[in-house]
Amino acid sequence: MAVNEVSPLSILIGAALAVILTWRCILQPAVLSPLAKIPNAHWSAPLSRVWILGIRFVHRENRTLHDAHRRLGPVIRIGPNELSINDMDCVRTVYQGGFDKPAWYSVFDNYGVPCMFSERAAAEHSARKRLISNVYSKSYIQSSPSAAAQARALLYDRLLPLLGISPANHCIDMYSVFMAATMDFITAYIFGLDNSSNFLSKRAYGDHFLELYKARNDYGFFDNEMPRLARICRKMSIPLCPKWVDAANKELGDWCQGLCQATAKRFTSAKWTSAASVSQPTVWNALVSGLQKEFEAHGTTSVLYPKALLNTPFSVVSELFDHAMAGQETTGITLSYLSWQLSQSLSLQAALRAELAGLAPNMRLDQGGKETLLPDYKQLDSLPLLHAVVMETLRLHAPLPGAQPRQTPQAGCQIGKYKVPGTVRIAAMPYTLHRDENIFPEPERWVYTRWLPSADDSEEERKKLQRRQFWAFSSGGRMCIGSNFAMHEMKLIIAAIYSNYTSHIVDDAGMTCQSDGFGLRLAEAQCV
Repeated sequence: MAVNEVSPLSILIGAALAVILTWRCILQPAVLSPLAKIPNAHWSAPLSRVWILGIRFVHRENRTLHDAHRRLGPVIRIGPNELSINDMDCVRTVYQGGFDKPAWYSVFDNYGVPCMFSERAAAEHSARKRLISNVYSKSYIQSSPSAAAQARALLYDRLLPLLGISPANHCIDMYSVFMAATMDFITAYIFGLDNSSNFLSKRAYGDHFLELYKARNDYGFFDNEMPRLARICRKMSIPLCPKWVDAANKELGDWCQGLCQATAKRFTSAKWTSAASVSQPTVWNALVSGLQKEFEAHGTTSVLYPKALLNTPFSVVSELFDHAMAGQETTGITLSYLSWQLSQSLSLQAALRAELAGLAPNMRLDQGGKETLLPDYKQLDSLPLLHAVVMETLRLHAPLPGAQPRQTPQAGCQIGKYKVPGTVRIAAMPYTLHRDENIFPEPERWVYTRWLPSADDSEEERKKLQRRQFWAFSSGGRMCIGSNFAMHEMKLIIAAIYSNYTSHIVDDAGMTCQSDGFGLRLAEAQCV
C-alpha cells in the first residue's frame, strides 16, 4: 500500500464519526429534541451555549431576552438545554410547582456550606425556611417591639441626623447613605443593634465595605456559568478573576463571622433584657433555636442533618451572611432609584409629605418638644401614594432583574403549549415580566399612578393583572423570604426622610437645594 493511501477502514471510521457527530451535535438538538418545537432566540441556540454565554458575559441578557420574547413569544429556547419564559401561567408552573434549583446557585454557598438561597433541593429548602419564616412575616415585623425600637434608633439617632448635619445647601451621595442604612437595618434585625453594623456613623468603613461587595459581584460569571472550568483553572493557578476578589470575599466573610461570634458570646437563645430591647437578635435567635429544636426532634434522620445540623456553626453564619448581603443590596438599590425619581418632581414630594403628615404620630423631627415616635405600622403600610411610588420603583428598577433559574423535574413537564423534558434549565426574569406592554402601558416610564386605587371597575381589573404580574420578589415557596422586611424598611426610611427633607437633582455645575433639602447627585443616582 502506498504511504499516502488512505485505507477503507479509516474512511469508514471517519464517516461513522461524522454521522455520530452530526446526529449528536446537530440533528438531535436542533431537529429531534422535544425542545426543537420552541422558537430559538438565536439560530445557534439549539447547538451551543456560546451565544447566551456571550450575552451574559457582557451583561446584556435582560435586554436581549426581552427583545427576543417580544419577537418570538412567551417561551423561547436560549441554549441546547435552556429556556426563558415570560408568561405568568408558565411562571406559576415553574415557581409554584416546587422545581429544584440548578447547580448555578452553588456559587452562593458560603464558607463551603449551603444557605437557604443556594439550597438546590426543594425539601431541604422548605425545612430551612420553616426555621425562620415566622420572624419575616408581615404580622411579626409590624408587631415586634424590638424591631420598632431598632427602627426608631436607626432613623432618629443615625439616619436623619446624618442628613441634617451639613450646611443648608449640600450634596449627598444617597446611594452610599442608603446602602449604609439598609445594612444597619438588616444586621440590627439579625444580630441586635449592639452587635450590628454601624455604617451610617462609620461612613469610611461602610464605603470600604461597599467597594468590597461591588468587587465581589463583578467577577461571578465563570463560577456561575462555567463552574467546572473555574475549578480546573483554580487548581492550575490560572486566574479567571483577580486575586484581590478572593481577598475581598474573605474580608466580607470574616466580618459576618465576627458578628455571629459576638452575638453568640453575648446571648444564649431566648434570653434578652426585655422583649422591646434593641439588642434582641431576632433572626439569629430564630435560626439557632430552630436548628436546636430540629436536632432534638429528629436527630440524624432530619433532612437537614447532612448539611446544616452536621455543621451548625458554619450553617448559621452561611445563612445569616446571605441575609445581610441580600438585605443590603436589594433595598439600597431600590431606595436610590426611588429617591432619584422623587427628586425630579417637587410637586410629587409635596403630595407625599402631605400624605405622611396625616400619620398619627407623624415622623416630623419637630414635635414641639415632645418625643418623636414611630407611626402605627399598619397605617403607614396603607398609605396609597407611598405604596405606589415604592411599587413602581420596584417594577421599573427591580433590584434583581435577571434570570432566576430552576430545573425541570426528571419526568418532564408541560410549559405552556410545549412538552419539556427533565433537567432543562428554565427561568423567568422580572425585567421582562415588568415590561409587558399589555399589562404595563408605556413600560419604560416611571408612572406611579398605575398603582393608585381606582373607583373604575375596568381600571381596577387591570390593576389586578398588574399585581399578578409584579415579580420583584419572585413567587412560590422560594420567593424572597425578606420581602415583608424590605417593604417595611423602605417605607419607614422614605417616610422619615421625606417627612423632614426635600431632595433635588444636582449636577456638577451647582445645586438648588432648599433650606430643608438635600442634593442628590444624578451620577450617583444612576450608578446602580
